[in-house]
Amino acid sequence: MVTATPETVNGDLSRSVTSREQAKRHRKFVIIGFLVIPLSLMTLFSVYPFLQLIYFSMTDWDGLSPDSNFVGLDNYHSLLVEGRGLLLPMVNSLYYFAGSLMQLALATYFAVILNRGMPGSSMYRLVLFLPFVLNSVAVSIIFRDFLQIGGGIDAVFEVLGLGAFKQQWVQDPDLVKWSLVFASVWRYMGFQLLITYGALQAVPTDQYEAARIEGASEWQQFWYITFPSIKMILGLQIILSTVGSLEVFEVPFLITGGANGTKTFIMAAIEEAFNFRRLGMASAMSMVLIMIVIVVITIQRLFMNRGKNDA
Repeated sequence: MVTATPETVNGDLSRSVTSREQAKRHRKFVIIGFLVIPLSLMTLFSVYPFLQLIYFSMTDWDGLSPDSNFVGLDNYHSLLVEGRGLLLPMVNSLYYFAGSLMQLALATYFAVILNRGMPGSSMYRLVLFLPFVLNSVAVSIIFRDFLQIGGGIDAVFEVLGLGAFKQQWVQDPDLVKWSLVFASVWRYMGFQLLITYGALQAVPTDQYEAARIEGASEWQQFWYITFPSIKMILGLQIILSTVGSLEVFEVPFLITGGANGTKTFIMAAIEEAFNFRRLGMASAMSMVLIMIVIVVITIQRLFMNRGKNDA
């Protein structure tokens, strides 16, 4: 029988402590190694451009000259106080926000139906999701031709014997904004449908079976089972839709070019930067948009957290 001496025990303890310290240092090196690249990329492509945007918003830089003058908050004063009309395109975001709510309602409706395993549901999912994977430029050009006088939508009305309902879809100032909203809804509804459909897959089916046995109607099943299960996902989609409605660009730009009062805030900022060579003012407009997005997201998060706590 071998008896451990005090020197042997102390040696084992020392080696054990050394081994743990080496493992701890090795773990730190691994963590730092994994963090260096993403943090460097985030600093290079997100933090630094954001700091530059803040600086440019306080200058009168034209975007080309090597020199610029620091003007402090003059651009913000001109934008928010003097009322130059640069904020007016922000009103158009309300149309897209209303459209995004309709889009979310349609996406939820179709997701609930497809989640019931109806025949051909895979094909319907593909058809509804397909517009989202199409190139946005191609979609906008298709709708530009589709909504023209004598275009595709007028031809459909003619075939259906509804020629009296033909309209100037993109020439009439009262209709053009809703026409663009329709194009946007068609383009992005598949994305929201996919997210909602994925959330519905996590709802246990036995709850629906128990509800049917109890005689619950379809609406009661949705309101008391489906909606509570996916309301956080719907809240997230409302946040994304709100941000998206503030940043709409390609659909109105490619279909109308901002004519007939369809210019959005992003289009106005780009116009200031590249047409009028006022990059400082355009940067200030971008900062205002970022602040609005942060405020909107904060308010919505507060409402969502309150609902979560109440539940």
